This record gives sequence, C-alpha cells and structure tokens, in this order.
Amino acid sequence: MGALLPKRWAKRAVTRNAIRRQIFAVAQNFESSLAHCAYVVRLRCAVDRARFVSASSDSLKAALREELSGLFAHAVTRIPIAHHA
Repeated sequence: MGALLPKRWAKRAVTRNAIRRQIFAVAQNFESSLAHCAYVVRLRCAVDRARFVSASSDSLKAALREELSGLFAHAVTRIPIAHHA
C-alpha cells in the first residue's frame, strides 16, 4: 500500500501525515477483501484549509474516511481476488 501526497495539494506536513494515517487505517479495514497486489492512493486535489482548519479535525477525518471507503469498496469490486489451489 502506498500513498502519494504532493505538497502542492496538502501544504502542511501535518496534514499529509494525517491523510496518510487515514489511508492506512481504512485500507486495513478492507485488507481481507482486497486482491494481493500493489495499491497506490494519490491525492489529486487541494485540501480546503478554509473548510478543514486543522489536520486533526473530526470533519477532515470523516470526509477522508468516507472518500477512502468508497474508493476501496470500488477496488474490491473491480479487482478480483485470485484463489490459489
């Protein structure tokens, strides 16, 4: 599992680290359902500092978990688990 969090989208290191922790926490919830392969989660837009004032805010954590849960749920349906005999 990898996380790509460019500085241009999340300026502060504390925000990037908080996002990274959420990625790994949500991924762990889906671990048994995901195929065994490499996954990379990439931040593709800026974190709105006006909406999410603090990197440790409950609103940011909730928004991240909701978005990540949807992404991992989509990955579970798109990438079949290979069963080895």
